[in-house]
Amino acid sequence: MTLLVPVRTVSSIAFAAIACLAPVHARADDASPWIKDTYSAVRLIAGSRSGNVLLGGIGFQLQPGWKTYWRTPGDSGVPPRIDFSKSDNIDSVKILWPVPMKFPDGAGGISFGYNNQLLLPLRIIAKSPDKPVTLRASISYAVCEKICIPVEANAELAFVSVASTEDSAIAAALETVPKPAKIGDATPIAIRGVRRDGKLVLVDVALDEKNATHKDKEVQLFAEGPTPDWALPVPKLIQREADGVLRFAFELDGLPPGATADGAILKLTVAGPGGAYEVNAAVPPKTD
Repeated sequence: MTLLVPVRTVSSIAFAAIACLAPVHARADDASPWIKDTYSAVRLIAGSRSGNVLLGGIGFQLQPGWKTYWRTPGDSGVPPRIDFSKSDNIDSVKILWPVPMKFPDGAGGISFGYNNQLLLPLRIIAKSPDKPVTLRASISYAVCEKICIPVEANAELAFVSVASTEDSAIAAALETVPKPAKIGDATPIAIRGVRRDGKLVLVDVALDEKNATHKDKEVQLFAEGPTPDWALPVPKLIQREADGVLRFAFELDGLPPGATADGAILKLTVAGPGGAYEVNAAVPPKTD
């Protein structure tokens, strides 16, 4: 039986059994040791250090058949929670999320996440470029097969390399992160328009001519609200236009208490044979 945890209820659920893993000591290496549990392992990676902007990463290894979740897990799931507040000489850390895969959640829905190996790139801003930087991460995530098992790990890594051996791995992971775009941009795959039909949001996605023969299933659309407590339904492909435009739709459902959809800024991620792009779009006014 699959353990399913809806996004909107994650904050209220206490796990009875958590695999707690001891923190590792900081090392003058480009990666911390793997912190292992039964079905997964996690570590920190440091890129080259130059000035106050650094690149790093969180690496995951998952056993065959096991998955972990994206920042927005879909119809059900547990998104990772990562806390960097105990780091030294760090002003901010931004996690850059690669495009996730879709997989059945076991209850007729769709979840978003990753399998096998994953590297989450990090963009790190140091408070002072002349002082040592140590990244400390408290990482909570779930690994799922037919059941979901929560894992907690604490990792630590000093950034010391002028030329890191992990730079190529970080660069490769960055290539899988959606690029920022705007509605109507002339990108190989693009969001052409967003409109509203009652409670439905309709999103038109266009492919350039060289990708026009690709199958619909190769194009994916993800919709997120302005804050993590929004739990929008998974967009579904409802129509293919004569000019090759794909129309997706999702309902304005799963809003947190007191929130309004009117004018809310949604994050729409489109991925397909032409790459992956991330667009911020305001919810259009309701039409009669």
